[in-house]
Amino acid sequence: MNLQRFIEAKQGELRALRRAASRGCMPLPQPIGVRRRFRASLEAAAASGAPLHVIAEFKKASPSLGAIRLDAAPAEVARAYADAGAAAISVLTEEKWFGGSVSDLAAAWPAGLPLLRKDFIFDPLQVEQTAATPASALLLIAALTPDAHLLQDLRSQAEGYGIEAVVEIVSREDLELARESGASLIQVNARNLETLATDRSMCLTLAGEKLPGETWIAASAMKTRSHLAEAACAGYDAALVGSALMQAPDPGTALKKLLQHP
Repeated sequence: MNLQRFIEAKQGELRALRRAASRGCMPLPQPIGVRRRFRASLEAAAASGAPLHVIAEFKKASPSLGAIRLDAAPAEVARAYADAGAAAISVLTEEKWFGGSVSDLAAAWPAGLPLLRKDFIFDPLQVEQTAATPASALLLIAALTPDAHLLQDLRSQAEGYGIEAVVEIVSREDLELARESGASLIQVNARNLETLATDRSMCLTLAGEKLPGETWIAASAMKTRSHLAEAACAGYDAALVGSALMQAPDPGTALKKLLQHP
């Protein structure tokens, strides 16, 4: 497994988007007013005494775990997350490895929380595709866009549609690239996308590089309340929690237990 395999998995989708664009058939962007404020939801005071905000993730499968919950309904899980106290919802829209769909964003929107489109996005047409959904934010992975000018262009394009861009990093080199592109909404992934191994200590250590004015999200290997507390102490503003919730018998109940006082 390596990053190139994720890129290859997107080629069929990109070909379809190029055909649609050449025929003038790309869907129209959603009005900016439809989009809820993603970053603001992470910067507000954490509710219910939780160490920090949680972005609860909807996904049906993953490359590291295989099938997780293939029959899960995004609308149902999103409502459960909202009721349990999530600050936002991450929706995995990648089809081959995660069992997702772009349509899952529209299904999750009635839950009333900001939505993050999490996918392997590296082409302007994917940003345009996202603009036709109610997503509040999208994920840009530094390793997929190692050119700072391209990363900046994708981020600026997203912001032009009222979509906030979360730039994911796994190293100091990625962080330099993210900052060169002008990003200030940073997600640190404890999972190496080449090997799929996780290293929470790296994630916590890297938070020492955080600058004033930046909003940081800790992602992957976040499973317990103590993990949230450690991330908060390191300086993170939020944590993205996915597999630990989706593997539970009831994702909403699992999130509620994660957030409540011990």
